Amino acid sequence: MKYAGIICEYNPFHLGHKAHIELTRLITGDDTGIICVMSGNFVQRGEPAVMAKHKRAAAALLGGADLVLELPTVYAVSSAERFCSAGVELLAALNIPVTLSFGSEGGDVEELYSVAEGLLGSETGNLISAELKKGLSYPAARQAALEKLLGSRAGLLKSPNNTLGIEYIKAIIKNGYSRIRPVTVKRVFTEHNGGENEGYAPASYIRDLMERESEDFARYMTAESAELYKGEVSEKRAPVTLKNFERAVLYRLRQMTKEEFAALPDVTEGLENRLFSAAADAVSYDEFINLVKTKRYAMSRIRRIVLWAVLGVTAQMQKMPMEYIRVLGFNEKGREILRSVKKSAALPIITKPASAKKINEKGRRIFDLEARATDIYGIMMPSAVPKGGEWRENPVSLI
Repeated sequence: MKYAGIICEYNPFHLGHKAHIELTRLITGDDTGIICVMSGNFVQRGEPAVMAKHKRAAAALLGGADLVLELPTVYAVSSAERFCSAGVELLAALNIPVTLSFGSEGGDVEELYSVAEGLLGSETGNLISAELKKGLSYPAARQAALEKLLGSRAGLLKSPNNTLGIEYIKAIIKNGYSRIRPVTVKRVFTEHNGGENEGYAPASYIRDLMERESEDFARYMTAESAELYKGEVSEKRAPVTLKNFERAVLYRLRQMTKEEFAALPDVTEGLENRLFSAAADAVSYDEFINLVKTKRYAMSRIRRIVLWAVLGVTAQMQKMPMEYIRVLGFNEKGREILRSVKKSAALPIITKPASAKKINEKGRRIFDLEARATDIYGIMMPSAVPKGGEWRENPVSLI
């Protein structure tokens, strides 16, 4: 069997995602096993997923995936660089040859390779540092540095999916993952944060329809994914938003000291002072974000910092290597994949929550954070659910 990996969030799983899986099989062969590495209950931009992870895993399986693995929250809620490197690390830990498939605006993997190599060059770090001293945000500083090194090719970094693809390739090169071969599918249906186009729409547009309780969201999702979401809405488990937890977030932020803010990931150069001051003055989550953000500190970065504060994630924890492989769902082919990698995988594979009790101390710290994240996620649902869900829910099985 051949294998293809897709690093994703599926927030929610929609028609564009299904098309990506189909195009990946067209490139790699009909017999290819599709392995998705998916964010859990919280996503990269620092917000809760609109629907719980096991339901999103089920939607992916019904939409063509064979095996869904979880990207732990400590890595999933992080910068694009860390998100991508962790996803690639997890795929590499399977110890099988994998074609890593991702969408990009450019559609040319060789061009993305050239930019990735430029970012890893010895001069790049110094150039970025020089641009940061001018007061630019990190993405803007990196863009300016690469334009000096690569000229017009640096423009690839201005597109979000190109950026993720470049980070995947960086991780492959940097870590010498010779068994992972990247391929890219040109993103032609919609812009990342755009609107509807020829029957397709990006996840952000669909989530907006969901939050406005518009039935139009179903037009852009697979029938199975839409039905799963409607079922969660009827059970008052979706849509999940920070609004249901806003005052608890403010309470947590007001309890923190400057030293505690400084210990969070991505809090550098005195940012803890802005965070501490905003926590004292803000009376809503949005106001807090707006008080902290500047030209240098983007909203997505501030949202992640808030979530790290709530979950108890430290900068030290984000530097921890992957310690286990967690299964969220599988079908018959996915079960076959699990059987084939069980002995060769570099990390223990958790198929049932109870197995987490047998992993090493570092792995248990990561899993305990996952359990805490699930408990908090449960409070963010329209109707809160009891604590301990992480230890009760087994993988989705479509067999």
